[in-house]
Amino acid sequence: MAILVAGGAGYIGSHMVKDLVEHGQEVVVADNLSTGHRDAINPKAKFYEGDIRDRKFLDKIFDNEDIEAVVHFAAFSIVPESMSKPLKYFDNNTGGMITLLEAMRDHNIKYIVFSSTAATYGVPEHMPIKETDPQNPINPYGLSKLMMEKMMHWADKAYGIKFVALRYFNVAGAAPDGTIGEDHGPETHLVPIILQVAQGKRKELSIFGDDYNTPDGTNVRDYVHVMDLADAHILAIKYLEAGNESNAFNLGSSTGFSNKQMLEAAREVTGEPIPAKIAPRRPGDPDSLVAASDKARNVLGWDPKYDDVHDIIATAWKWHSTHPKGYDDRD
Repeated sequence: MAILVAGGAGYIGSHMVKDLVEHGQEVVVADNLSTGHRDAINPKAKFYEGDIRDRKFLDKIFDNEDIEAVVHFAAFSIVPESMSKPLKYFDNNTGGMITLLEAMRDHNIKYIVFSSTAATYGVPEHMPIKETDPQNPINPYGLSKLMMEKMMHWADKAYGIKFVALRYFNVAGAAPDGTIGEDHGPETHLVPIILQVAQGKRKELSIFGDDYNTPDGTNVRDYVHVMDLADAHILAIKYLEAGNESNAFNLGSSTGFSNKQMLEAAREVTGEPIPAKIAPRRPGDPDSLVAASDKARNVLGWDPKYDDVHDIIATAWKWHSTHPKGYDDRD
């Protein structure tokens, strides 16, 4: 039986597909390529180009393929864009989940692993953040993901569709062999932006604020390697297949690193000076976001391999230095 990876041409989704294939799993990818890359899809996976909001498209996949479980990455995820285009996010993210769950119900597919986010918590009341903490999103992106979690909860109650929601913190890194990596346009994530400065593609790094309530005044975030995330999804599938109840887990390193610490680590990894300047704060940026991920470690047996940000950055640097134009460099 196959695993359907919705959004399998995107950054995290493509690493998930690679991990599944390397574990000998049959994989089907569904992606509309609005933000993903065809070249990111593992050649051993079967690819369907289309949108999960299209019920006929989903029916075609479920009729043609023997799908056992769905892993859902097919959501828009840029917070500032969600503030200016909220309906785009509710249409794609929330609307897409409705159509997907309806199709799963009608085709009797009982397992879904969902790419959720720390943004569902909003501004945390304390650190580290636990799964039981209040979920009060402060942007449409986080709210759309929270609504998707709630939809799965009620689909479980009504139809018996079991789910695992994996709430990510800051994802970084690339496949260690350098074959796939992070390629967004425009880029909004800290690590690839730092590395673009190292490559000379940007003049300098802007650090947004140095007066936060943190040890060095800059934002503190929890970084987790993309392949460690992929491993967690495989464990979540096995958790559901074993007959366990629906659940939610934080995925993070449980260690916070400031923007200045990430910059210094990147300078050490790349050997480049990487100029930086302090810029004004961005609205809505919490001082710190760090996950309590002991639940995933204890219940799923998740054991992240990349617990040093230098190692995480090194895999990203391998990808960016060998693919300076991202997937446009591939043959």
